Amino acid sequence: MVQNPTTTLSQLPEIDDDQVIQLTEMFRLMGDPTRLRIILACLHGPTSVGTIATALNLSASLVSHHLRLLRATRVMRGQRHGKQIHYTVADEHISCVIADMLEHVAEPVTQEE
Repeated sequence: MVQNPTTTLSQLPEIDDDQVIQLTEMFRLMGDPTRLRIILACLHGPTSVGTIATALNLSASLVSHHLRLLRATRVMRGQRHGKQIHYTVADEHISCVIADMLEHVAEPVTQEE
């Protein structure tokens, strides 16, 4: 259970149908194991496609394809450094969602569940 949530459910803004669709698409993309591994590989700072591909034993073209999808939904962002683009999670919100979910799956299962 979260001890100090930064936003309570009662503080969340109303969302319209377009925002629900946008959220659905973001979660769908993050739900793919390869894309989630790419996100995790970039959590600690900007990382190049080549570094991600090597770390995850994937082709650079496959990593680039997934990164295009993740950038389109504002999950990831890229910044050019010379001829390379280094990728990182788009912002603190994405980092917090991933960190919270990682903490959740690491919790021991209790008898109450």
